[in-house]
Amino acid sequence: MDEHKEVALPPKYDPTAVEKGRYQYWVDGKFFEAERDTNKQPYTIVIPPPNVTGKLHIGHAWDTTLQDIITRMKRMQGYDVLYLPGMDHAGIATQAKVEAKLKEQGQSRYDLGREKFLQQAWDWKEEYASFIREQWAKLGLGLDYSRERFTLDEGLSEAVREVFVKLYEKGLIYRGQYIINWDPATKTALSDIEVIYDDVQGHFYHMRYPLKDGSGQIEVATTRPETMLGDTAVAVHPEDDRYKHLIGKKVVLPIVGREIEIIGDDYVDMEFGSGAVKITPAHDPNDFEIGNRHDLERVLVMNEDGTMNENADKYQGMDRFECRKQIVKDLQEEGVLFEIEEHMHSVGHSERSGAVVEPYLSTQWFVNMQPLADSAVELQKQSEDEKVNFVPKRFEGTYLHWMENIRDWCISRQLWWGHRIPAWYHKETGEMYVGKEAPADEENWEQDEDVLDTWFSSALWPFSTLNWPDTEDEDFKHFFPTSTLVTGYDIIFFWVARMIFQSLEFNDQRPFKDVLIHGLVRDAQGRKMSKSLGNGVDPMEVIEKYGADSLRYFLATGSTPGQDLRFQWEKVESTWNFINKIWNASRFVLMNLDNLNYQDIDLTGEKSVADKWILTRLNETIDHVNKNVDKYEFGEAGRHLYNFIWDDFCDWYIEMAKLPLYGEDEAAKHTTRSVLAYTLDQIMRMLHPFMPFVTEEIWQQLPHEGESITQASWPVVRDELHDAQASEQMKRLVDIIRSVRNIRAEVDTPMSKQIQLLIQANNEDIVAQLDTNRHYLERFCNPSELTIATEVQAPEKAMSAVVTGADIFLPLEGLIDVDKEIARLEKELEKWNKEVERVEKKLANEGFVKKAPEKVVEEEKQKQQDYLDKRAKVEARINELRS
Repeated sequence: MDEHKEVALPPKYDPTAVEKGRYQYWVDGKFFEAERDTNKQPYTIVIPPPNVTGKLHIGHAWDTTLQDIITRMKRMQGYDVLYLPGMDHAGIATQAKVEAKLKEQGQSRYDLGREKFLQQAWDWKEEYASFIREQWAKLGLGLDYSRERFTLDEGLSEAVREVFVKLYEKGLIYRGQYIINWDPATKTALSDIEVIYDDVQGHFYHMRYPLKDGSGQIEVATTRPETMLGDTAVAVHPEDDRYKHLIGKKVVLPIVGREIEIIGDDYVDMEFGSGAVKITPAHDPNDFEIGNRHDLERVLVMNEDGTMNENADKYQGMDRFECRKQIVKDLQEEGVLFEIEEHMHSVGHSERSGAVVEPYLSTQWFVNMQPLADSAVELQKQSEDEKVNFVPKRFEGTYLHWMENIRDWCISRQLWWGHRIPAWYHKETGEMYVGKEAPADEENWEQDEDVLDTWFSSALWPFSTLNWPDTEDEDFKHFFPTSTLVTGYDIIFFWVARMIFQSLEFNDQRPFKDVLIHGLVRDAQGRKMSKSLGNGVDPMEVIEKYGADSLRYFLATGSTPGQDLRFQWEKVESTWNFINKIWNASRFVLMNLDNLNYQDIDLTGEKSVADKWILTRLNETIDHVNKNVDKYEFGEAGRHLYNFIWDDFCDWYIEMAKLPLYGEDEAAKHTTRSVLAYTLDQIMRMLHPFMPFVTEEIWQQLPHEGESITQASWPVVRDELHDAQASEQMKRLVDIIRSVRNIRAEVDTPMSKQIQLLIQANNEDIVAQLDTNRHYLERFCNPSELTIATEVQAPEKAMSAVVTGADIFLPLEGLIDVDKEIARLEKELEKWNKEVERVEKKLANEGFVKKAPEKVVEEEKQKQQDYLDKRAKVEARINELRS
C-alpha cells in the first residue's frame, strides 16, 4: 500500500514530461513479462513482425496500438498475457536496401561474396532493429522482450528446416521447371501475390507468319513481340474450319528463320483475334502448358537481368524493351508486321522493385498448395471453438475465395539474405539430398544457392516463436494456440492464410482464435499514403507534438473494425484536449482528497443523489466498455468512456461534489472524497489500455495498492453500487439545470443575475425528490425564488421547458420576445412530433413487437407516453402564449 503523497501533478499537462522514463520503469519492473502460470488462463498475441528495412510507419502504430490495448486489458483482467515481440528479415526488401547502400560505395554483393555480404545485412538488421525497439518504447507497447524473436534466429531457422523437410518428404514440396514471375531488377522469382497489376497503355502487334510451302500465311498477334524469338509453334483450335487443314504444316519464324509447326489445341479461342496463337513455352504460363501437352521445345531468349541472350540472334545483349523497339522496326521492314493496335492491358510489376515482371522459365522450388488449402477451407466449416474467427466476418469470404482458387506457391528466391534451402547436390553424380543438416561428407556436396520466400518463415510465426518444433516446451504448451491476431486486410493472403494452413499441417489446430482485421491509414482526403504524394505521417512526429497517449487514443477510436482510418491532425489535437480535461479534473480531485489513504476509501456512508448517480454511471460505463472491447469495437468503447468522463464526471459530478467538499458536514466530505477517489481510480484503469502513460502518472498520485497500474485489476460492475432510481432523479435535475441555462442563454440573461424559477412536478414523489435536492437547483440555476409544487400558477409571459416529470417556468417579463418564444416552442413541437412518429412506427411494426424482448417493447411504450406528454405540454404552452 502506498501512502498518499502531496499532489505532484503540474498545472499543465505536458506529454513529454509525463512519458519520459515511464516505459523504462515498466520494462525494469518486468511488468510485461509473461509468467507461464498454469493457474491463469493464457492470452497470447504475437506481434506481426515489422521488416528490418526501415522505421515504423503510422500503419504499424495503429496495428500495435490495438494489440497493446487488448493485452493491457487482459493482463488487468488476470490473464497470463504474452505479447511477443519480433522482427522479420524481409528477404528481397532488406537485400535491396543493403545492395543500394553498397552501390553508393561503388560495390556490388558479388564484389563482397556471400559471407561478407551477409555480414553487411546483419549489421543493417542490428541498426534498424534498435530503431524499431525505440519506436515500440515511444508507443508504450507492453512487450515481453525476454521472448523477442527474429525470423532468422537459430530457433526459427530450425523450425523452417523442419517444415521444409517434412513437406518435401510428404511430396508437398517439389522442384521443377515452370514459368514463374521474374523480377529482372532484383533477379529473383516472385510469388503471385508479390506482383502488383497496373493498367498500362500498350499495343497489340499483328503479324503474318509465312507457311513453309509458300501456300500462304497465318496471322498471329502479341503484346510482347520480343518473345517471338522463342516461338516453337502456332496453335489453332482443332475444330476451326479456317485452319483444320493446316494442322501439322510448318511456318517459317520471321527474322530467326526457324521452322515451327502448326498444332491443334482446345485452349485456343476461335472467336478471339485471328483464331491463331503464337506459342512461346519459355515465356508465357499458358504457352508453357500447351508446350507440355505437345512436347514442344522451350526456347528461353532472355537473361535473368531482362537483357536478350544468345538465343535472341542479333538482338543478344539488348534490354528487352530496347529489343522490342528494334524488332518492331525490323518486322515492319520485312513486311511481317502489318498493324499496331492501341491496347490498354494489365501489366504485372514487382511489389518490391517496381520493375515490369517477366513470365520466365526457371527451375524453382514450389509448395503443392491444394491439399494444404483444402484442410484450411475445411477448418472454417467447424465450430467457433475450432475455426479461425474473422472480425469483421466478411473477410472470411475474402480468405476462402483465395484458398479455393489457390495456385502452387513458388518458394525459392534468388537471394543471399534469408533461409538457405536445405537441399544439396552431389558434385559428381548430381544426386539431390534434402535434410535438416548437411550430408556427412559435406565437402562432396554443393548446397542450393537459393533462399526461401520471406513468407515461408513468417507463416510459422505463431508457433516457431514459441520454440516449436519442441512441442514439449513449456511456452509452446501454455501459450499456443495464440488468442488474437491483429493485422491489416492487405496481408490476408500473404500472411494470415499461410499461418493457418501451416499450423493445421504441423499442429493440427488453428494458430489463433480470432483475426481482427483493420484497414489502411489514409490521409485526411482519404488518399493512400505514399512517398510520391508526400502525404505520409511519421508516428514519432505526432508523439513529439501531442504525446503517445493522444496518438493511441485517436488511432484506437477513429475507425470501426475492417475500415480504413483517415489521419487528421485536428482529431489528434482534440484527443490532447480530452487528456487535458482529464488532467485538470484529476488535479482538482487530488487537491481535495485531504491525504485520503487507500484503506480510508469508504463507499458505505450516506450518499447524495449525485454520488449514487455517478457510481451507477460508472457501472454502466464498465459494462459498455467490456462488451465493446470484447467485440473489438474500440471506437464505441472510447465513445462511452469519453461521454462518461467529460460529461458525467467532469462537467457534472465534480461541480456537484464541490457543495459537500466546501461545506461543513465532515461525513459528507469523506463520502464525497471516497467517491471521487474511487471513480477516478476506476476511470484511470479503464483508460489505461488506451492511454498508458498519463493514466500511470495520475494513478500513482491517487491512493492505491500495488506498484503499477499495469498490474492493477480491471474494473468490475458492482451491483451494490447500482441505483436506477437515483439515476432517474439525477437525470431530471440535470435536465432542469440544462433547460434553465439554455433559456438564460436564449434571452441573454447571465447566470450571475437571479431569476424566479417555478417547477411544476407531475406528482408529489417528484416534488419530494426535487425538494430534497433543491440545493443543487439553487447552486446551478441561481433563482431569486424557487417554487416546486404539483400546481403552480404559470405566469402569463414566461419562458418554459418540458422535462420528464416536470414543467419549468421562468417569468421573464420585459426580457422575453413572445414571438421568438413561440417560434422556439414550435421547433420543440416539431422535435416531439418526430419522436412520437418514430416510436409509433416502431410499435406498429408487428415483427418488432413479436421478436423484441418484452423489456425493450415496454421501454418503447414508456417513451411513447413520455413523448406524447411532452408534446401536449408544448402545444398547450404555444396556445397559451398565442391567446
